[in-house]
Amino acid sequence: MRKIAICLASTMMLVGSTNVASAAACRDAKGKFIKCPEKAAKPVKCKDAKGKFAKCGTAGAKPI
Repeated sequence: MRKIAICLASTMMLVGSTNVASAAACRDAKGKFIKCPEKAAKPVKCKDAKGKFAKCGTAGAKPI
């Protein structure tokens, strides 16, 4: 029973520390909270009529 309690406590500590780490990313150099930067959009990839990757500006290329 004691081993289970220790295991649960250590798991809760790990879960709690990940939330703190993600919040630290939204602070400035002085430690004040700032608005978190938006995540960068994924680049658009395109395929041609044959299904091969192609530049999106080429004729017949469609975004996937």
